[in-house]
Amino acid sequence: MRLLAIADIHLSFKANKDEWDKLEHHEEDGLILAGDVGESLEHMTEACKRATRRFKHVFWVPGNHELYTSSAPQMSDEEKSLRGEAKYLACVKVARHYGVLTPEDDFMTWTYTNVDGIEEKAIICPVFTLYDYSFRPADVSREDALDWALEEGIQATDEALLHPDPYPTRDAWCMSLVAAAESKLEKAASTNLPLVIINHWPLRQDTIYIPRVPRFTLWCGTTLTHNWHTRFNAKCVVTGHLHVRRTDWIDGVRFEEVSLGYPRQWEDAKGAGNGVNEMLREILPGPPTPVKGQEPPTEFRRFGQR
Repeated sequence: MRLLAIADIHLSFKANKDEWDKLEHHEEDGLILAGDVGESLEHMTEACKRATRRFKHVFWVPGNHELYTSSAPQMSDEEKSLRGEAKYLACVKVARHYGVLTPEDDFMTWTYTNVDGIEEKAIICPVFTLYDYSFRPADVSREDALDWALEEGIQATDEALLHPDPYPTRDAWCMSLVAAAESKLEKAASTNLPLVIINHWPLRQDTIYIPRVPRFTLWCGTTLTHNWHTRFNAKCVVTGHLHVRRTDWIDGVRFEEVSLGYPRQWEDAKGAGNGVNEMLREILPGPPTPVKGQEPPTEFRRFGQR
């Protein structure tokens, strides 16, 4: 039984939706949806319905796009009024309707056969952290952070569409979310089983490489999660958000960025004959852990290879 992952399928784009419709059957496998399936509850429905028809188990965590408050004409007045936590919980409700596990549900223990044919277990841990603008240079204060990004013409759409209600700021919401996630992760780690930690936003700033928009890091995570991979006995960390597919090994832990991205960002993969099914990244069993000190360098998977 394998566990596969993908993020940032962005179903608001027709090319992505058409590709999602091609998702193949994996009757005994599981699928991680690591955020940014789209902006609307309709997108959530499309993502969850297709995934649960194709996979035995499905896990979802929110990205920033699910949290957007939008006035799109196809949305109901009720959905247009949802802000912050209320929008998140509406997405959770859709996911649960289809049997998809979310950060609000108990973690699942996953049994799989490793590359040596030995049965092993891991705990699958979907979490939701948001961000607190702390991925910035040490000499840039929080108060100056947005101006620092604007110096290079960078400001995330989140500033207009992602509301923190009922929290006063996104920073405050992030702090609350991190505390809640840490409590669950500590309990899971106490079992001595390895964890697969799933979050939309990167846990570490050093796994971010976005040279075209380097100051976009403000909206990419929080330094509060920097040591989670060792603190909570992670086997693998699964994230999205960056639209830069890559694999890193840090402290013997595998970090997987598993985005599909906007159509223009995976057209090279499509040109190489790789669509959504080829983009699904194997998380478990996955490759063997390399010998300490012999970890391979970062592998960028531009063409979507598994």
